[in-house]
Amino acid sequence: MYFVRTPKIIQWLYPGIVWDMPAKENKIYLTFDDGPHPEITLWILDQLKKYNAKATFFCLGENVEKYPQIMKQILGEGHRIGSHGYAHLNGWRTKNEIYLEDVKRASQYINSNLFRPPYGKIKRSQLKMLSTDDGPRSTGDNVIQHSKFKIYNFSLMPGDFDQKISSEKCYSKLIKNIKSGDIVCLHDNEKAREHLEYCLPKWLEYLSGNFLFSVLP
Repeated sequence: MYFVRTPKIIQWLYPGIVWDMPAKENKIYLTFDDGPHPEITLWILDQLKKYNAKATFFCLGENVEKYPQIMKQILGEGHRIGSHGYAHLNGWRTKNEIYLEDVKRASQYINSNLFRPPYGKIKRSQLKMLSTDDGPRSTGDNVIQHSKFKIYNFSLMPGDFDQKISSEKCYSKLIKNIKSGDIVCLHDNEKAREHLEYCLPKWLEYLSGNFLFSVLP
């Protein structure tokens, strides 16, 4: 089960997480989780380029380790990256020490102080440890050091990964719910491939006529 629009009560329970952005500038923030993928991410970049749309990619350390050139291409084309951990751990089901070690490991490959918890799930104790100056530090030769992360989740998730719905339904979930300031959660993984190939070009055409695209700060 997932919410298309994140309920305010959940946002209220986790005030240390950024769920959406100010609506006054008529901007939306497309984000892609789980990549980089050797085919899907490159296709997404091509689609974004057609509309001069910028996005934020929350990458998995294990995938960046495999495909470092794709991460460099993401950055080279003016997008932003964030960490999605190394191995996509569910924070609610993972001990704090293991979770933090996973984040540290990801920081060896991802030079960013932005973080999105996999599945959108993180314990308050984990959130505190990642978002304060007492958070994890990765040390060693050529390893990026981060002691404080800015934690982002999302306000809108149309379910591109949901293989139980049609691509048309996925498309309409975004179009019917999008509003200025939304952080939209999409995915560059195999589960999302079919829906993305149908929806993303259509979404970009619609959104480019109504909103500005921006990366997360």
